[in-house]
Amino acid sequence: MPASQNISRRNFVAAGSFALMTAGLAACGNDQASSGSAPKGTVSVSKDEPEKAPVEDQPASEPERDPELEPSVVDRLLATMTIEQKVAQMFMVTPEQLTGTEVATVAGSMTERALTEIPVGGLVYFGQNITGNQQLRNLLSGSLELSRGAGAGIPAFLSVDEEGGKLVARVANSGHFDVQHFPNMADIGATGDPARAAEVGSVIGTYLREIGFNLDFAPDADVLTNPENPVIGVRSFGSDPALVASMVAAEVEAMNETGVAPCVKHFPGHGDTAGDSHTGAVYTERTLEQLQSCEFEPFRAAIEANVPFVMVGHIETPNAAGDGLPASLSPVMMQDILRGDLGFDGVIISDSFAMGAITENFTPDEAAVQFFTAGGDMLLMTADLKAAYNGVLEAVNAGTLTEDRIDESVRRILTAKEQMGLIA
Repeated sequence: MPASQNISRRNFVAAGSFALMTAGLAACGNDQASSGSAPKGTVSVSKDEPEKAPVEDQPASEPERDPELEPSVVDRLLATMTIEQKVAQMFMVTPEQLTGTEVATVAGSMTERALTEIPVGGLVYFGQNITGNQQLRNLLSGSLELSRGAGAGIPAFLSVDEEGGKLVARVANSGHFDVQHFPNMADIGATGDPARAAEVGSVIGTYLREIGFNLDFAPDADVLTNPENPVIGVRSFGSDPALVASMVAAEVEAMNETGVAPCVKHFPGHGDTAGDSHTGAVYTERTLEQLQSCEFEPFRAAIEANVPFVMVGHIETPNAAGDGLPASLSPVMMQDILRGDLGFDGVIISDSFAMGAITENFTPDEAAVQFFTAGGDMLLMTADLKAAYNGVLEAVNAGTLTEDRIDESVRRILTAKEQMGLIA
């Protein structure tokens, strides 16, 4: 996209953010808000001309192929994959969960063997995996090549949590890279200038791409409606949905341009919760109408900015979905609302399934089968990869999960990888 187009869009977003701010604050109040072929002609032939052979006696020319009828790269690849390879693409794990090692800092024979057994669709890295500048580059490039040589030969997503700020910036805060440090996103939001959020997306995406990452679990799209929230806090751009939406859209657009895919989180919104899903179930008492007019606004803006991934959190919504399930296992939240109402057609990825909100209530295989049955595409950090992977395969064999449902998710995953230049 030409730079002039990017600037005009960001100026437009910036101009609209303050106009919406007052209405946004009201929408996030505790009171319930209202939603919102031509026929052939004849040719005369002179009697002096030699008679032409009948059309049927002339050699037939090869008919032109309609490119719209040609199978896409994704469809051709999908048609060659076994069910085992398809299901493996639907898991993203840490290198430790993949290999069973305590701490992974190199991509060697253990990684190669593990990928041969379960060629997962993605890997996620944390601070413990970063011990040096060149070490991380080697780890990422090695993992990418090993994934390219395993299973169906599909390179993996290589992901990280790099939101910026003091709390969640694995690379910038590692001390091994000379990269720009940003203040907390609350400070960025307080400027009221979406261009600052665009700078965050551009700078972070650029240095992650140069190091070897291709997916970033950022920006945080939560609206901080509960100031006592113990998990989100200064990670959020603020408490006004219009302002947060403008910031999130600007960062998504800018990061997309770097070649690193952004992933907004934590749908349906973690800003109102009082608990921590790392240790147990969390709830929001907000109604569907309140969520639509407040928490959903940044996600809607991100979708309009072509965000390729949305992370769904372990957040129960008794007054919205009302199904007694965390959003990460809820067909109402994932299919009816995120896909249906908000129109998201990219990859739905879960928050970590190693969190207490999941592990205290479900076995790894039960949780995985329920997530994919409910409409999720990619499961992040299962507590037991082999158990979850085999459980999904067993569910397909038993008919609990259909291969068509698996194909829907794998097609989205492969489409994202094609758009990111990982497959061609």
